[in-house]
Amino acid sequence: MIVKFKTHGQPSSGYLSFFEDSDIGFPIKRVYYTYGAPQGTKRGFHAHKELQQIAWCPYGDITLILDNGIIREEVRLDKPTLGLKIGKGIWCEMIWNKAESVLCVAASMHYDESDYIRNYDEFLRHVKEGYWND
Repeated sequence: MIVKFKTHGQPSSGYLSFFEDSDIGFPIKRVYYTYGAPQGTKRGFHAHKELQQIAWCPYGDITLILDNGIIREEVRLDKPTLGLKIGKGIWCEMIWNKAESVLCVAASMHYDESDYIRNYDEFLRHVKEGYWND
């Protein structure tokens, strides 16, 4: 789900964009960012059992490929005023379309390796078994 950040400012002095917990539907426990990647870099290749995230690209151009086990879709993050909410149970891959792009993420949980699914076949087994059917 695309989230449009609240933005204030003007061309003569610049802009400030922001979001709060209430805008994304979960409390933020961790913020991290990835930078310095060459054009064409591919990262991610995992899903989360419980973690929810919002990702945004304050500088550059990054494509996120999202896969729920049935549908794959691509979302391009190339505007600092847009974020992408990524729920639990979504396989995610990222492609750097421009060198030096920055990908920021606000996450609902602290880092927990046991929450990651790093094998696509295992991810598909979870989908087939209804792991995320609430």
